[in-house]
Amino acid sequence: MELDKKKILLPDDFDRLPPPSETDSAIVRKQTTYWKDVWRTFRKNKTALISLAGIVLLILMVVFGPMMNPFDYRTNDYSALNQSPDAVHWFGTDNMGRDIWTRVWEGGRISLLIAVIATLIPEAVGMLIGGVSGYFGGWLDTLIMRLIDVLMGIPSLIYMILLMLVFGSGSIMTLIIAISLTGWMGAARATRGLVLQIKARDFVTASETLGAPAWWIIIKRLLPNTLGIRIVGITMSIPSVIFYEAFLSYIGLGVTPPTPSWGQLIKSAGENFRYYPYQFIIPCAMVGLTMLCFNLVGDGLRDALDPKLRV
Repeated sequence: MELDKKKILLPDDFDRLPPPSETDSAIVRKQTTYWKDVWRTFRKNKTALISLAGIVLLILMVVFGPMMNPFDYRTNDYSALNQSPDAVHWFGTDNMGRDIWTRVWEGGRISLLIAVIATLIPEAVGMLIGGVSGYFGGWLDTLIMRLIDVLMGIPSLIYMILLMLVFGSGSIMTLIIAISLTGWMGAARATRGLVLQIKARDFVTASETLGAPAWWIIIKRLLPNTLGIRIVGITMSIPSVIFYEAFLSYIGLGVTPPTPSWGQLIKSAGENFRYYPYQFIIPCAMVGLTMLCFNLVGDGLRDALDPKLRV
């Protein structure tokens, strides 16, 4: 049998590879940060993105809306009582001749101010208490959690009504204090659960090994790592505070005239709803749209911050 002749490879049969360049070892995907990655995921949720645009538009309107016409929210025009919406009074007037457009946006300032402050203060207090409870554990954790269980057994709205009766209604600061004193418990329980998961990780153990004090570990290591999840809780809490403010004002325990709020406008218009429904529907629509937008943004943030749902 005749053997096949093997082909002999010569140096000229090979092509030289080009010299290595700086781009050969570059990362294909563009480098990003945690919050940029969250924003990239959030933008894919069109509903949440439209709701965020709605919140921005709402904030712009409560800031600049009262400046768009010459009427003051306290000025009475007795020649234009209960006037329907027209080219002069865009949302009409109330039973005292006051321009509803100006009062709606002026009231929006008060309602959103109360909602933001009465959400951030108890959230900060609750995160701190939850961080202390979760980190130290033991009898302190048991004491704090049982106290929260007892307090949460009674609806928070009852606490608010009692506190408003004790402190006296009519003041914005009193309303903020009443809502804040009952709003920290949910944040404390949620933060405590997150801290129990985080405190066993290596970076916390390393800080303890290096002799870092407990307060430093809680503030610098534990609470910042719960902030991403708690942002969703903050976004979800703002609609609840808006509802509480509207309800307390509606039953006469919130903001008192002539200072407007959405709840106060709803209360004032409820008496004439059968005859002038636009006075009631407009502030109700503002409250409903605001709560809807914040809830949808919260849903979008929850999906964006959950690593299991990221794309």
